[in-house]
Parts: sequence; structure tokens; C-alpha cells
Amino acid sequence: MASSYTPLGIEKMATGENAGTWGTKTNANLDLAELLLGGFKSLSIAGGAQTTALTIADGALTGTGQARMIEFTGSITGNQIVTIPNDVETFYFLRNSTSGAYTVQFKYATGSGDTFTFSATNKGDAILFATANDGTNPDIYTLPAGDVTLTGTQTLTNKTLTAPKIGTSILDTNGNELFLLTATSSAVNQLTYANAATGNKPTLTASGGDTNIGVSIQPKGSGTITIDALTFPAADGSSGQVLETNGSGVLSFSTPSSGITTGKAIAMAMIFG
Repeated sequence: MASSYTPLGIEKMATGENAGTWGTKTNANLDLAELLLGGFKSLSIAGGAQTTALTIADGALTGTGQARMIEFTGSITGNQIVTIPNDVETFYFLRNSTSGAYTVQFKYATGSGDTFTFSATNKGDAILFATANDGTNPDIYTLPAGDVTLTGTQTLTNKTLTAPKIGTSILDTNGNELFLLTATSSAVNQLTYANAATGNKPTLTASGGDTNIGVSIQPKGSGTITIDALTFPAADGSSGQVLETNGSGVLSFSTPSSGITTGKAIAMAMIFG
């Protein structure tokens, strides 16, 4: 009986076969097992839109699909498809190091099973399991690719952040502080911001457990508060004073005049004698 091979190329020798070469073949199998468990291969897929078939070499280390991690390289000028034989069942760690804004799809050679695709902008890593779960339409399953990183572009889906929810600040796209957040022990009141549909106004509303809740806005130092181009005084006025505008959007406290002005008195005297 002749040797047979696993879908990943490991030789299964028959009883009484390969007399005198078992050591060589066993060593070859061990080398291949090591490559399949933790080996690395770099594969250029440079060029226009095309399909690149990863190969399995029986009893040898030369197959392009016989490694735990495979890095795709090269300048691509069209969308790429990389396939594996339909009977391959293993984990793959893939890295997309190609240049060019085109997709790289990883799938079985035939069938309509699940596939994985690096988007045109995703020059990152992926952990995949080739299931060989169906002889006609086998699936490629995508596994979590590890921790969220500060520099990676990643999408969180159905994840709950525990403590802290956001932190002590919210930063802008340049990494500068946009909002500072201060925690209050046993807080029950807060601000609620609501967006709005066309023709309506967004709202910032006090909300919480208390029945009556005000909103406090405090400038720093001698700074002032400007709302809708109106600048309010930095300090309170005196009792009985009113807000007065200078006509340029600056409000200040002033004491309203009382009684009849001199001009009005003269006019009344001329009219009524």
C-alpha cells in the first residue's frame, strides 16, 4: 500500500513501506508539522485583479499554503482573491502588507461558503479558521484579532465599556482636550444632549433624580459668557439694575432712569402751559 497524505501535506506511511527511509520521511513530516504549527511565509500577490491559489505540497515544505502565518506583499493594482484547497482545515494568521487601495479576499477555491476580505484600506492582520465543514461550500470563519490598540483601525461591535465609561476627558482629533469630565460622588443629576431632525433645534437639558434642576455655566477668571453673539457681564449687578446692550452685543447692568426727564418736563410745559 502506498503512502497517503493529509490535506496539509503530511505523509502517512503504510505498514512495511519506505524501508530504510523512515527516518528521512519522518523528519520531513516533523519539519512540515513545525511549519504548519508556527511557520511564516511571505507571498507576493502584486499585479492587477487576479486569483492566487495557495498550494499544498505533499511531503514537502514548498506549498504556499503550508504555514501558520502568511503575509501578503506587493503593489496591487486591482482587487485580489487568494484561495486554498477545499479540504484544508487549519488556522491562518494573515497579514495584508500590500500597497494599493484594493481589496484582498481569502476564500476556498470553490463554493459559496463564508469568506474573509481585507478592505481597500485595511492593511492589518486577521485570524481565520478554515473549517472544511462542507465539501461543496466550506466556510472561512473570522476570529477576534486580539486587543484594541491605540494605532489600529478597529470596529467595536456589541461591546460594553465598564469603568471608566469614558474617562476624565474627551480629546479632539489632534489629541487635545475637548471636554474635561469631573466625577461627583453619588451624583443623581446630569445634562442630556439631544440631536434634532430637520427644522428642529438640538437641546441641552438638565435631567436627573431631583424635581427641580438648574444649570450652572461658569467662566474662568475675568472671562465672560457669550450666547448667540451676546456677551453677558462677568459679575452680578446691584438690586434694581437691568441688563442693557451697547448695540454691539455687549450686555451690562445699568440703573434705569426714574421720573420725568428735563426734556419731557419742558415739552409738557409748552403743551399744557
